[in-house]
Amino acid sequence: MKKHLKKIITVCAVIAIYFIIFALVKTGVLTRHYQSLLVPVGINIILAVSLNLTVGFLGELTLGHAGFMSVGAYAGCLFSVYCDLPVWIEFPLAIIIGGVVASIFGIIIGIPALRLKGDYLAIVTLAFGEIIRSVITNLDFLGGAGGLKGISKYKDTMSGFTIVFIVLVLTIVIIRNLVHSRHGRAICSIRDNVIAAESVGINVVFYKLLAFVSAAFFAGAAGVLYGHNLGILKPGTFDFNKSIEILVIVVLGGMGNIVGSIISAIIITLLPEVLRGLDNYRLLIYAVVLIAMMLLNNNPKFNALKDRIKNRGKVQTDAKEAE
Repeated sequence: MKKHLKKIITVCAVIAIYFIIFALVKTGVLTRHYQSLLVPVGINIILAVSLNLTVGFLGELTLGHAGFMSVGAYAGCLFSVYCDLPVWIEFPLAIIIGGVVASIFGIIIGIPALRLKGDYLAIVTLAFGEIIRSVITNLDFLGGAGGLKGISKYKDTMSGFTIVFIVLVLTIVIIRNLVHSRHGRAICSIRDNVIAAESVGINVVFYKLLAFVSAAFFAGAAGVLYGHNLGILKPGTFDFNKSIEILVIVVLGGMGNIVGSIISAIIITLLPEVLRGLDNYRLLIYAVVLIAMMLLNNNPKFNALKDRIKNRGKVQTDAKEAE
């Protein structure tokens, strides 16, 4: 009973967050500039949470997330450009197509690449992202270096934010349920000790590929949302800097910490804009904040405090379930 109550409270909190932001937009408390950041914040959260599945829970360093994002973005947005369907049918289909195409590339790249580990895997996935960007730049039907134009944009700020918010919530729910499922425990066991995982009969290749492909799917979906937000896609947007930015968000939020990834994505996305008025000191302050977050995240006392809070919550949950 109490477990169901907790779920109801969580759902109510999510709905409350949406309506609070809705009220802030409609009353003009959020300026037009900050309203324009709502969609990018949501997209970065989707990217960070999905990459955390591979880097945090699986324990494999990949730098090709921007490549999957670009593949999904171009596939979904091409469908939107050339398909004449009602918006309420076209847009969900575009998101699904973007995610599926990115997943297919995840399978193609993942089968050979996931046999590698550490820096080697990072280099291969980084190369994949750069190859994809170069190929897109030289394909005329994708707009080439000038970018793919004619993509339908959201009608207004709130309609765009509503769509991104729905996809964001679905992403978090699906990944969280996956992590806490039997498959998620197998993925985490591979991160902890791959030899021990193999010894108890866990199919390491399958679960590595499952995490990799799942992360690619949500990266592709985020790419579609990104394309419809701007109305244009340019290959230069999806370079290795974008992959590193997403990785920085995951690392600062904590490896294997979904809530941390959400908070970190919000801070990293908003911080440069908040500091924009400081002109010459903006990048300096931004760098100092990043270093401070990294040091705090690596502080043993801070990590011990987080573990105590996490364990206390787990004990309370177990006690409630026992009752």
